[in-house]
Amino acid sequence: MNIFEELQKRGLIAQITNESAVKELINNGNARFYIGFDPTADSLHVGHFMALCLMKRLQMAGNKPVVLIGGGTGHIGDPSGRSDLRSMMTKETIDHNCECFKKQMERFIEFGEDKAIMVNNADWLLKLNYIELLREVGACFSVNNMLRAECYKQRMEHGLSFLEFNYMIMQAYDFYYLNEKYNCNLQFGGDDQWSNMLAGSDLIRKKTGKDAHSMTITLLLNSQGKKMGKTASGAVWLDKNKTSVYDFYQYWRNVEDEDVLKCIKMLTFLPLEEIEKMETWTGAELNKAKEILAFELTKLVHGEEEATLAQKTAKEIFGGGADSENMPSTKITLEGDEISLLDVLVQCNLCASKGEAKRLVQQGGVCVEEEKISALDYKISKDALTNGVKIKKGKKIYHKATI
Repeated sequence: MNIFEELQKRGLIAQITNESAVKELINNGNARFYIGFDPTADSLHVGHFMALCLMKRLQMAGNKPVVLIGGGTGHIGDPSGRSDLRSMMTKETIDHNCECFKKQMERFIEFGEDKAIMVNNADWLLKLNYIELLREVGACFSVNNMLRAECYKQRMEHGLSFLEFNYMIMQAYDFYYLNEKYNCNLQFGGDDQWSNMLAGSDLIRKKTGKDAHSMTITLLLNSQGKKMGKTASGAVWLDKNKTSVYDFYQYWRNVEDEDVLKCIKMLTFLPLEEIEKMETWTGAELNKAKEILAFELTKLVHGEEEATLAQKTAKEIFGGGADSENMPSTKITLEGDEISLLDVLVQCNLCASKGEAKRLVQQGGVCVEEEKISALDYKISKDALTNGVKIKKGKKIYHKATI
């Protein structure tokens, strides 16, 4: 099976500008392709993980990745999928986030001579002369066409800043620059990036007369329609200091039944023949499939040793050994001899805010030492925290709070 056919069978391809040309490029290992990552935080999350997996597959098939860190576009912010203006970051924050991204990406992509390269669009975007950009690039864009783009249409009702309006031009210029300097001939991105990516392909044709191609991957959605990687308390991060290895494992262990095979196809490197045998699995067998998914992805991100420990911890906890020493834990900061349960839930990142914590308690979703708590003014003593207090959120999330 060639790599293009494999991507199709795994459900990864959403849209392509020229299927036959792209197919020939990647099957013959002739694609010099890029995927962009805007440094909006100091860690990649599992939404990025999907793009990294695609990049790894294509590199294994002989194609050359260009990893683009958005140190320049990070100053603007992509309006796609957002209802309001992204918070403005300082240059220092953007530079710090870029460095964090680089370290994490090296776990997935092989960099080096004639392998993958990493570039930062701050190196060319921040040097652009505004008038020159308007004349050389802006003249190639139709405002009418831009306003028809889905990434802008959804923001028009809420208000679209002129700053964000320029994002499409900046992303298109990235592809043009990479095409000129590195002979980059293919770009990948999420399905929500299609308008921006088409703009890049069109700009190259208008400026050089050459063909360059765009291909989007299917955004992986859960059954509730939310983008992959979101939980009640925020994103699921690849940095274990932001999302523990156990919580990362449990995120995948708890995917919906109807999503597990889709996730295994898209994100693991298990052979398709092996995955196809799982398609008949039902009931308890689906739980086995979820364990396979969780283990394989945790191994990819954190290594086999950490994945084995997370799996062992989960089996101990849900097998009745909820006092496992490997249970995720948080050291609580408190003043005085006690602290409210609501504050503990927030400090443990089990809830994003006290308001969310309050609703969770009212709905009967919190147990302390296996006792369901309904009182909003419930307090936990300093003495209890010294020994470690086991908290259960919902049916599947265990956490230990310590002093």
